[in-house]
Amino acid sequence: MPKTTPCLWFDTQAEEAAQFYASIFPSSTIVDVTHYGPGAPRPEGMVMTVTFVLDGQEYVALNGGPEFTFSEAISFQVSCTSQAEVDEYWSRLTDGGEEGPCGWLKDRYGLSWQIVPTALRELLTDPDPGRSQRAMRAMLQMKKIDVTELRRAADQA
Repeated sequence: MPKTTPCLWFDTQAEEAAQFYASIFPSSTIVDVTHYGPGAPRPEGMVMTVTFVLDGQEYVALNGGPEFTFSEAISFQVSCTSQAEVDEYWSRLTDGGEEGPCGWLKDRYGLSWQIVPTALRELLTDPDPGRSQRAMRAMLQMKKIDVTELRRAADQA
């Protein structure tokens, strides 16, 4: 399969957003910045695209104009192995953004993220349907996922 690269459409914040994301995720960097030239649909010299890598995954941010905005129809999942990771990504990505239900959030640019502890997947796929249903009910009451509370709810008989 050919390589796929998500392209994120911004009005004018592509470079700022790429720098923000690269500051949050480990092993991340800005790879390339291109600018609009003469006769382009945006002002000459304005940043057109920013290619950046977040922990090995390449993305492109495009300053395409105000015509399109993000919606929850697309989100990025961040798989976290600990509550500390959940807390860190949640805190950094909601800075200037907004919390949503069930581990979802919107960052300051309106892009949706799911901050998902690996423990959530384990509990929701537990072979004991009672445990998985109790974990699901607990998760549905949360914004940021609390692994200790999920386990406590799952273990209640």
